Amino acid sequence: MTLVYVIAGEASGDVLGARLMAALRAREPGLEFCGVGGERMAEAGFSSLFPMRELALMGLLEVLPNIRRLARRLEETRADIAAKKPDVIVTIDSPGFTLRVAGRVRELGIPLVHYVAPQHWGWRPGRVKKLARKVDRVLALLPFEAAWFEAHGIGVDFVGHPVLESGLDRGDGAAFRARHGVAAGERLVMVMPGSRRTEVSRLLPVFGQALRMLPPGLRAVVPLAGPVEEVVRAGVANWPLAPILLRGVAEKADAFAACEAGLIKSGTSTLEAAVAGLPHLVAYKVNPVTAAIVRRLMQVRFISIANLLAEREVVPEFVQDACTPQILAAGLRALLDGGAMPTQRAWNQVREGHGVYAGDAASQRAGFAEVLGRLSPPGMLPSEAAAEAVLRVLREGSRPVPR
Repeated sequence: MTLVYVIAGEASGDVLGARLMAALRAREPGLEFCGVGGERMAEAGFSSLFPMRELALMGLLEVLPNIRRLARRLEETRADIAAKKPDVIVTIDSPGFTLRVAGRVRELGIPLVHYVAPQHWGWRPGRVKKLARKVDRVLALLPFEAAWFEAHGIGVDFVGHPVLESGLDRGDGAAFRARHGVAAGERLVMVMPGSRRTEVSRLLPVFGQALRMLPPGLRAVVPLAGPVEEVVRAGVANWPLAPILLRGVAEKADAFAACEAGLIKSGTSTLEAAVAGLPHLVAYKVNPVTAAIVRRLMQVRFISIANLLAEREVVPEFVQDACTPQILAAGLRALLDGGAMPTQRAWNQVREGHGVYAGDAASQRAGFAEVLGRLSPPGMLPSEAAAEAVLRVLREGSRPVPR
Protein backbone atom coordinates (compact mmCIF):
# COMPACT_ATOMS: atom_id res chain seq x y z
CA MET A 1 0.00 0.00 0.00
CA THR A 2 1.25 3.46 -0.95
CA LEU A 3 0.03 6.07 1.55
CA VAL A 4 -0.38 9.75 0.64
CA TYR A 5 -0.78 12.13 3.58
CA VAL A 6 -2.74 15.24 2.57
CA ILE A 7 -3.20 18.34 4.74
CA ALA A 8 -5.71 21.05 3.75
CA GLY A 9 -6.55 23.95 6.05
CA GLU A 10 -9.46 25.78 4.43
CA ALA A 11 -12.29 25.40 1.94
CA SER A 12 -10.30 26.19 -1.21
CA GLY A 13 -7.61 23.71 -0.17
CA ASP A 14 -10.29 21.10 0.48
CA VAL A 15 -11.45 21.44 -3.14
CA LEU A 16 -7.86 21.17 -4.37
CA GLY A 17 -7.32 18.10 -2.23
CA ALA A 18 -10.41 16.33 -3.54
CA ARG A 19 -9.48 16.98 -7.18
CA LEU A 20 -5.88 15.94 -6.57
CA MET A 21 -6.99 12.68 -4.95
CA ALA A 22 -9.23 11.90 -7.92
CA ALA A 23 -6.42 12.61 -10.41
CA LEU A 24 -3.95 10.50 -8.42
CA ARG A 25 -6.36 7.58 -8.17
CA ALA A 26 -6.96 7.74 -11.92
CA ARG A 27 -3.23 7.15 -12.39
CA GLU A 28 -2.53 4.88 -9.40
CA PRO A 29 -5.76 3.17 -8.24
CA GLY A 30 -4.03 1.52 -5.28
CA LEU A 31 -3.15 4.73 -3.48
CA GLU A 32 -4.48 5.29 0.05
CA PHE A 33 -5.05 8.72 1.61
CA CYS A 34 -5.14 10.14 5.13
CA GLY A 35 -4.50 13.46 6.89
CA VAL A 36 -6.60 16.60 7.41
CA GLY A 37 -9.36 17.78 5.08
CA GLY A 38 -12.91 19.00 4.76
CA GLU A 39 -16.23 18.09 3.18
CA ARG A 40 -15.08 17.74 -0.42
CA MET A 41 -12.27 15.38 0.54
CA ALA A 42 -14.67 13.45 2.76
CA GLU A 43 -16.95 12.95 -0.25
CA ALA A 44 -13.99 11.22 -1.88
CA GLY A 45 -13.74 8.77 1.04
CA PHE A 46 -11.23 10.73 3.13
CA SER A 47 -11.36 10.58 6.94
CA SER A 48 -9.91 13.70 8.56
CA LEU A 49 -7.74 13.50 11.65
CA PHE A 50 -9.75 16.40 13.13
CA PRO A 51 -12.29 18.94 11.76
CA MET A 52 -10.61 21.17 9.20
CA ARG A 53 -12.74 24.15 10.27
CA GLU A 54 -10.54 24.52 13.36
CA LEU A 55 -7.79 25.81 11.08
CA ALA A 56 -9.94 28.41 9.28
CA LEU A 57 -8.34 31.42 10.96
CA MET A 58 -6.36 34.33 9.56
CA GLY A 59 -4.44 37.30 10.88
CA LEU A 60 -2.10 37.73 13.82
CA LEU A 61 -4.67 38.96 16.34
CA GLU A 62 -7.26 36.46 15.08
CA VAL A 63 -4.93 33.49 15.61
CA LEU A 64 -3.56 34.46 19.03
CA PRO A 65 -6.68 33.54 21.07
CA ASN A 66 -6.60 30.06 19.50
CA ILE A 67 -2.85 29.50 19.67
CA ARG A 68 -2.93 26.70 22.24
CA ARG A 69 -5.55 24.71 20.38
CA LEU A 70 -3.68 25.16 17.11
CA ALA A 71 -0.45 24.05 18.79
CA ARG A 72 -2.18 20.87 19.98
CA ARG A 73 -3.47 20.17 16.47
CA LEU A 74 0.00 20.78 15.09
CA GLU A 75 1.54 18.26 17.45
CA GLU A 76 -1.29 15.81 16.83
CA THR A 77 -0.65 16.00 13.08
CA ARG A 78 3.10 15.55 13.52
CA ALA A 79 2.58 12.49 15.73
CA ASP A 80 0.09 11.00 13.25
CA ILE A 81 2.58 11.35 10.40
CA ALA A 82 5.35 9.82 12.48
CA ALA A 83 3.12 6.86 13.37
CA LYS A 84 1.71 6.21 9.87
CA LYS A 85 4.94 6.83 7.94
CA PRO A 86 3.30 7.87 4.65
CA ASP A 87 5.18 7.57 1.36
CA VAL A 88 4.63 11.24 0.50
CA ILE A 89 3.13 14.29 2.21
CA VAL A 90 1.13 16.91 0.30
CA THR A 91 0.45 20.13 2.19
CA ILE A 92 -2.12 22.40 0.54
CA ASP A 93 -1.99 26.18 0.99
CA SER A 94 -2.70 27.47 4.57
CA PRO A 95 1.05 27.95 5.17
CA GLY A 96 0.60 29.13 8.75
CA PHE A 97 -0.33 25.56 9.68
CA THR A 98 0.82 23.29 6.86
CA LEU A 99 4.38 24.59 6.63
CA ARG A 100 4.78 24.39 10.39
CA VAL A 101 3.85 20.73 10.10
CA ALA A 102 6.35 20.40 7.25
CA GLY A 103 9.13 21.80 9.42
CA ARG A 104 8.38 19.41 12.25
CA VAL A 105 8.31 16.25 10.12
CA ARG A 106 11.24 17.08 7.84
CA GLU A 107 13.61 14.98 9.89
CA LEU A 108 11.53 11.90 9.09
CA GLY A 109 12.84 11.99 5.51
CA ILE A 110 9.40 11.72 3.90
CA PRO A 111 9.10 13.43 0.49
CA LEU A 112 7.02 16.59 0.87
CA VAL A 113 5.16 18.61 -1.78
CA HIS A 114 3.54 21.96 -1.02
CA TYR A 115 0.57 22.68 -3.28
CA VAL A 116 -0.14 26.41 -3.87
CA ALA A 117 3.06 28.40 -3.76
CA PRO A 118 3.24 30.71 -0.73
CA GLN A 119 3.08 34.34 -1.77
CA HIS A 120 6.65 35.09 -0.69
CA TRP A 121 7.01 37.08 -3.91
CA GLY A 122 4.30 39.40 -2.56
CA TRP A 123 5.59 40.07 0.92
CA ARG A 124 8.49 39.01 3.17
CA PRO A 125 10.53 37.38 0.37
CA GLY A 126 13.22 36.41 2.88
CA ARG A 127 11.00 33.56 4.10
CA VAL A 128 11.79 31.59 0.94
CA LYS A 129 14.99 30.29 2.57
CA LYS A 130 12.96 28.58 5.30
CA LEU A 131 10.63 27.11 2.70
CA ALA A 132 13.59 25.54 0.88
CA ARG A 133 14.47 23.64 4.06
CA LYS A 134 10.95 22.25 4.49
CA VAL A 135 9.74 21.01 1.11
CA ASP A 136 10.99 19.00 -1.86
CA ARG A 137 8.71 20.59 -4.44
CA VAL A 138 6.29 23.48 -4.80
CA LEU A 139 3.25 23.32 -7.07
CA ALA A 140 2.54 26.82 -8.37
CA LEU A 141 -0.86 28.02 -9.58
CA LEU A 142 0.37 31.18 -11.28
CA PRO A 143 2.79 31.27 -14.21
CA PHE A 144 5.15 33.93 -12.89
CA GLU A 145 5.71 31.99 -9.65
CA ALA A 146 7.74 29.22 -11.30
CA ALA A 147 10.63 31.44 -12.34
CA TRP A 148 10.61 33.27 -9.00
CA PHE A 149 10.92 30.11 -6.88
CA GLU A 150 13.42 28.48 -9.22
CA ALA A 151 15.60 31.58 -8.90
CA HIS A 152 15.55 30.99 -5.14
CA GLY A 153 16.66 27.37 -5.44
CA ILE A 154 13.32 25.60 -4.95
CA GLY A 155 12.03 22.94 -7.33
CA VAL A 156 8.69 24.08 -8.73
CA ASP A 157 6.04 22.98 -11.21
CA PHE A 158 3.53 25.38 -12.73
CA VAL A 159 0.39 23.24 -12.63
CA GLY A 160 -2.19 25.87 -13.51
CA HIS A 161 -5.06 27.24 -11.52
CA PRO A 162 -7.82 24.80 -10.45
CA VAL A 163 -10.51 27.39 -11.06
CA LEU A 164 -10.24 26.39 -14.73
CA GLU A 165 -11.82 23.04 -13.78
CA SER A 166 -14.73 24.57 -11.93
CA GLY A 167 -17.23 24.63 -14.80
CA LEU A 168 -18.44 28.00 -13.57
CA ASP A 169 -18.65 29.31 -17.12
CA ARG A 170 -21.43 26.85 -17.97
CA GLY A 171 -24.21 27.97 -15.62
CA ASP A 172 -27.93 28.29 -16.37
CA GLY A 173 -29.15 31.50 -14.79
CA ALA A 174 -32.78 31.11 -15.86
CA ALA A 175 -32.96 27.64 -14.30
CA PHE A 176 -31.53 29.00 -11.04
CA ARG A 177 -34.10 31.80 -10.87
CA ALA A 178 -36.92 29.35 -11.56
CA ARG A 179 -35.76 26.89 -8.88
CA HIS A 180 -35.60 29.61 -6.25
CA GLY A 181 -38.76 31.46 -7.21
CA VAL A 182 -36.95 34.68 -8.07
CA ALA A 183 -39.48 37.26 -9.26
CA ALA A 184 -39.16 38.76 -12.73
CA GLY A 185 -38.07 42.20 -11.49
CA GLU A 186 -35.77 40.92 -8.77
CA ARG A 187 -32.03 41.41 -9.32
CA LEU A 188 -29.40 39.09 -7.85
CA VAL A 189 -25.94 39.92 -6.47
CA MET A 190 -23.35 37.30 -5.58
CA VAL A 191 -21.98 37.92 -2.08
CA MET A 192 -18.91 35.92 -0.99
CA PRO A 193 -17.53 36.96 2.42
CA GLY A 194 -14.88 34.24 2.73
CA SER A 195 -14.28 30.80 4.17
CA ARG A 196 -12.57 31.79 7.42
CA ARG A 197 -14.51 32.80 10.51
CA THR A 198 -12.44 35.93 11.03
CA GLU A 199 -13.01 37.06 7.43
CA VAL A 200 -16.75 36.48 7.62
CA SER A 201 -17.19 38.20 10.97
CA ARG A 202 -15.37 41.28 9.69
CA LEU A 203 -16.72 41.49 6.13
CA LEU A 204 -20.30 40.20 6.26
CA PRO A 205 -21.68 43.12 8.35
CA VAL A 206 -20.08 45.61 5.93
CA PHE A 207 -21.50 43.74 2.93
CA GLY A 208 -24.94 43.65 4.52
CA GLN A 209 -24.93 47.38 5.20
CA ALA A 210 -23.85 48.08 1.62
CA LEU A 211 -26.77 46.07 0.25
CA ARG A 212 -29.20 47.99 2.49
CA MET A 213 -28.10 51.22 0.78
CA LEU A 214 -29.14 49.96 -2.66
CA PRO A 215 -32.66 50.22 -4.15
CA PRO A 216 -35.29 47.63 -3.13
CA GLY A 217 -35.60 44.46 -5.16
CA LEU A 218 -31.95 43.50 -4.89
CA ARG A 219 -31.36 40.03 -3.42
CA ALA A 220 -28.09 38.43 -2.36
CA VAL A 221 -26.93 34.93 -3.26
CA VAL A 222 -24.48 33.66 -0.63
CA PRO A 223 -22.53 30.39 -1.02
CA LEU A 224 -21.89 28.67 2.32
CA ALA A 225 -18.36 27.41 2.96
CA GLY A 226 -18.49 24.50 5.40
CA PRO A 227 -16.22 25.93 8.13
CA VAL A 228 -18.26 29.15 8.40
CA GLU A 229 -21.78 28.04 7.48
CA GLU A 230 -23.25 28.73 10.91
CA VAL A 231 -21.57 32.14 11.14
CA VAL A 232 -22.91 33.17 7.73
CA ARG A 233 -26.45 31.95 8.47
CA ALA A 234 -26.48 33.97 11.69
CA GLY A 235 -25.00 37.03 9.97
CA VAL A 236 -27.64 37.22 7.22
CA ALA A 237 -30.64 36.32 9.42
CA ASN A 238 -31.76 39.96 9.74
CA TRP A 239 -31.13 41.13 6.18
CA PRO A 240 -34.26 42.90 4.84
CA LEU A 241 -34.61 40.56 1.87
CA ALA A 242 -33.72 36.97 2.77
CA PRO A 243 -30.70 35.89 0.70
CA ILE A 244 -30.52 32.66 -1.25
CA LEU A 245 -28.05 30.45 0.62
CA LEU A 246 -26.14 27.82 -1.33
CA ARG A 247 -24.73 24.77 0.39
CA GLY A 248 -22.25 22.76 -1.65
CA VAL A 249 -21.18 23.41 -5.21
CA ALA A 250 -24.00 21.87 -7.27
CA GLU A 251 -25.74 25.20 -7.94
CA LYS A 252 -22.76 27.50 -7.94
CA ALA A 253 -22.38 27.82 -11.72
CA ASP A 254 -26.09 28.51 -12.17
CA ALA A 255 -25.98 31.05 -9.35
CA PHE A 256 -23.11 32.96 -10.97
CA ALA A 257 -25.00 33.00 -14.27
CA ALA A 258 -28.12 34.35 -12.55
CA CYS A 259 -26.32 37.23 -10.81
CA GLU A 260 -25.62 40.62 -12.33
CA ALA A 261 -22.73 41.67 -10.08
CA GLY A 262 -20.60 40.38 -7.23
CA LEU A 263 -19.30 41.62 -3.89
CA ILE A 264 -16.42 39.27 -3.19
CA LYS A 265 -13.60 39.03 -0.67
CA SER A 266 -10.07 38.85 -2.03
CA GLY A 267 -8.95 35.31 -2.88
CA THR A 268 -9.83 32.41 -5.15
CA SER A 269 -13.49 33.50 -5.19
CA THR A 270 -12.56 36.45 -7.40
CA LEU A 271 -11.12 34.08 -10.01
CA GLU A 272 -14.31 32.03 -9.82
CA ALA A 273 -16.22 35.17 -10.69
CA ALA A 274 -13.81 35.85 -13.54
CA VAL A 275 -14.38 32.35 -14.98
CA ALA A 276 -18.14 32.92 -14.74
CA GLY A 277 -17.78 36.32 -16.42
CA LEU A 278 -19.38 38.09 -13.46
CA PRO A 279 -18.36 41.75 -12.95
CA HIS A 280 -17.53 42.30 -9.30
CA LEU A 281 -15.87 44.32 -6.58
CA VAL A 282 -13.00 42.93 -4.51
CA ALA A 283 -13.13 43.80 -0.82
CA TYR A 284 -10.99 42.95 2.16
CA LYS A 285 -10.55 44.05 5.73
CA VAL A 286 -8.49 42.70 8.62
CA ASN A 287 -7.64 43.84 12.12
CA PRO A 288 -5.95 47.28 11.87
CA VAL A 289 -2.79 46.01 13.56
CA THR A 290 -2.54 43.10 11.12
CA ALA A 291 -3.12 45.51 8.22
CA ALA A 292 -0.36 47.85 9.38
CA ILE A 293 2.12 44.97 9.52
CA VAL A 294 1.13 43.65 6.10
CA ARG A 295 1.40 47.10 4.48
CA ARG A 296 5.02 47.40 5.64
CA LEU A 297 5.91 44.00 4.20
CA MET A 298 3.98 43.95 0.90
CA GLN A 299 6.00 43.84 -2.31
CA VAL A 300 3.09 44.07 -4.81
CA ARG A 301 0.56 46.69 -5.88
CA PHE A 302 -2.57 44.52 -5.85
CA ILE A 303 -4.24 41.84 -3.74
CA SER A 304 -6.49 40.41 -6.47
CA ILE A 305 -4.97 37.58 -8.56
CA ALA A 306 -6.62 38.93 -11.72
CA ASN A 307 -5.01 42.32 -11.18
CA LEU A 308 -1.62 40.78 -10.40
CA LEU A 309 -1.67 38.78 -13.63
CA ALA A 310 -2.91 41.69 -15.74
CA GLU A 311 -0.57 44.13 -13.97
CA ARG A 312 -3.41 46.63 -13.81
CA GLU A 313 -6.68 47.07 -11.93
CA VAL A 314 -9.05 44.87 -13.94
CA VAL A 315 -11.36 44.72 -10.92
CA PRO A 316 -11.53 47.46 -8.28
CA GLU A 317 -10.03 46.64 -4.90
CA PHE A 318 -11.56 48.13 -1.76
CA VAL A 319 -9.24 47.39 1.15
CA GLN A 320 -9.28 48.49 4.79
CA ASP A 321 -10.40 52.17 4.93
CA ALA A 322 -12.01 51.89 1.49
CA CYS A 323 -13.96 48.78 2.51
CA THR A 324 -16.97 50.69 3.76
CA PRO A 325 -20.69 50.23 3.13
CA GLN A 326 -20.93 53.58 1.35
CA ILE A 327 -18.09 52.90 -1.10
CA LEU A 328 -19.12 49.30 -1.79
CA ALA A 329 -22.73 50.39 -2.38
CA ALA A 330 -21.57 53.03 -4.87
CA GLY A 331 -19.46 50.49 -6.72
CA LEU A 332 -22.29 47.96 -6.91
CA ARG A 333 -24.70 50.62 -8.10
CA ALA A 334 -22.29 51.48 -10.93
CA LEU A 335 -22.01 47.84 -11.98
CA LEU A 336 -25.74 47.23 -11.86
CA ASP A 337 -26.69 50.41 -13.70
CA GLY A 338 -23.96 50.27 -16.32
CA GLY A 339 -22.05 53.29 -15.11
CA ALA A 340 -18.36 53.84 -14.43
CA MET A 341 -17.00 52.21 -11.32
CA PRO A 342 -14.78 53.88 -8.74
CA THR A 343 -11.46 52.21 -7.99
CA GLN A 344 -9.89 52.36 -4.56
CA ARG A 345 -7.29 54.77 -5.86
CA ALA A 346 -10.07 56.92 -7.26
CA TRP A 347 -11.80 56.96 -3.90
CA ASN A 348 -8.57 58.04 -2.25
CA GLN A 349 -8.52 60.96 -4.65
CA VAL A 350 -12.19 61.69 -3.97
CA ARG A 351 -11.38 62.05 -0.27
CA GLU A 352 -8.70 64.54 -1.27
CA GLY A 353 -11.14 66.52 -3.41
CA HIS A 354 -10.44 65.02 -6.84
CA GLY A 355 -13.07 62.94 -8.62
CA VAL A 356 -11.47 60.36 -10.92
CA TYR A 357 -13.33 57.15 -11.82
CA ALA A 358 -12.39 54.20 -13.98
CA GLY A 359 -13.60 50.78 -15.07
CA ASP A 360 -16.97 49.26 -15.96
CA ALA A 361 -18.54 45.82 -16.41
CA ALA A 362 -17.52 45.51 -20.07
CA SER A 363 -13.87 46.30 -19.41
CA GLN A 364 -13.85 43.77 -16.57
CA ARG A 365 -15.07 41.00 -18.86
CA ALA A 366 -12.38 41.83 -21.42
CA GLY A 367 -9.78 41.67 -18.65
CA PHE A 368 -11.09 38.30 -17.44
CA ALA A 369 -10.45 36.70 -20.85
CA GLU A 370 -6.89 38.00 -20.83
CA VAL A 371 -6.16 36.74 -17.33
CA LEU A 372 -7.69 33.28 -17.69
CA GLY A 373 -5.63 32.62 -20.80
CA ARG A 374 -2.50 32.73 -18.63
CA LEU A 375 -3.65 30.23 -16.01
CA SER A 376 -3.64 26.90 -17.85
CA PRO A 377 -0.75 24.38 -17.97
CA PRO A 378 0.01 22.99 -21.45
CA GLY A 379 -1.81 19.83 -22.47
CA MET A 380 -3.69 18.86 -19.30
CA LEU A 381 -6.00 19.98 -16.54
CA PRO A 382 -4.47 21.62 -13.43
CA SER A 383 -5.37 18.67 -11.16
CA GLU A 384 -3.77 16.27 -13.66
CA ALA A 385 -0.59 18.34 -13.78
CA ALA A 386 -0.51 18.42 -9.97
CA ALA A 387 -0.98 14.64 -9.76
CA GLU A 388 1.87 14.06 -12.22
CA ALA A 389 4.15 16.28 -10.15
CA VAL A 390 3.27 14.47 -6.91
CA LEU A 391 3.91 11.07 -8.50
CA ARG A 392 7.32 12.24 -9.74
CA VAL A 393 8.27 13.28 -6.22
CA LEU A 394 6.95 9.98 -4.89
CA ARG A 395 9.20 8.07 -7.31
CA GLU A 396 12.26 10.24 -6.70
CA GLY A 397 12.00 10.40 -2.90
CA SER A 398 13.09 13.18 -0.56
CA ARG A 399 16.18 15.24 -1.29
CA PRO A 400 18.78 16.18 1.35
CA VAL A 401 17.62 19.02 3.55
CA PRO A 402 19.61 22.21 2.75
CA ARG A 403 21.40 23.83 5.65
